[in-house]
Amino acid sequence: MSDTREARVVRSFVRRQGRLTAGQQRALDSLWGRYGVDITPEPLDLDSVFGRQAPRTLEIGFGNGAAIAAMAAAHPERDYLGIEVHRPGVGALLLTLETQGLENVRVICADAVEVMTAALPDACLAAVHVFFPDPWHKKRHHKRRLIQPVIVDLIARKLHVGGYLHLATDWEDYAQVMLQVLDAAPEFRNTAGAGNFSIRPEQRPLTRFEQRGQRLGHLVWDLIYTRTD
Repeated sequence: MSDTREARVVRSFVRRQGRLTAGQQRALDSLWGRYGVDITPEPLDLDSVFGRQAPRTLEIGFGNGAAIAAMAAAHPERDYLGIEVHRPGVGALLLTLETQGLENVRVICADAVEVMTAALPDACLAAVHVFFPDPWHKKRHHKRRLIQPVIVDLIARKLHVGGYLHLATDWEDYAQVMLQVLDAAPEFRNTAGAGNFSIRPEQRPLTRFEQRGQRLGHLVWDLIYTRTD
C-alpha cells in the first residue's frame, strides 16, 4: 500500500463555517457531549465510544446527516460514525439524533483523512460510505478530490476483510474516475463486475438533494466494492 502519510496533504474540502441557526448552535452546545467525539493523540477505542461491540459504518462528509440518521434508524444493530467539517451540518444531525432518540450514531467534526490516519484503528470498520463528495469540477482542482489512490489505500486499511466501500456521485466524470481508481485497487473487488456501476441499494436513502436532482433529470452513479484479502 502507499504510505498513508501522503494522504495528509489531500485537502478535499474548503472549511465554510456558514451560518448556524439557533437550534444548531444549541445542539452543538448541549448535545456534543452526548453524541460528539473529540480527537486526541490516542487512537479511538470504538467499543468505549459506542458503549458496545457492533458492526461499524463510517460516513465521510455526511452533509446535513439525513442519510446517516435514516440508516441508523433502520439498523439499530449497527453503529454509525459520521465525519463532517461544516458545523451547520453537524448541528443539524445532532438535532435529528435528539429528536429521533438515536443512540447508535457518533459525530466527529474534523478532516476525515486526518481522522482515519491518526484516530481510527486498522480493520475497525465494516463499511465506509462516501455519498456525493465535492466533485471539484474544475480541472485545476481535481487534485483535491477525495477519491484518489492514496485515500483508497487508507480506506482499505480501516476496513476489515469482507467489509465494503459504497460511493455515490451525480457528476459523471467523477464517477468514471472513481470507477477507474477503485477497479485498479488490489484491495477491492467491484461487486457489479469490473467496469460497471452498481444499482442503488435500498439501504442508501434518497436525500432531498438527490430527489430534487432526479426531478431535474440528473443521474446518480453508485459504486460498491468489497474489501478483499
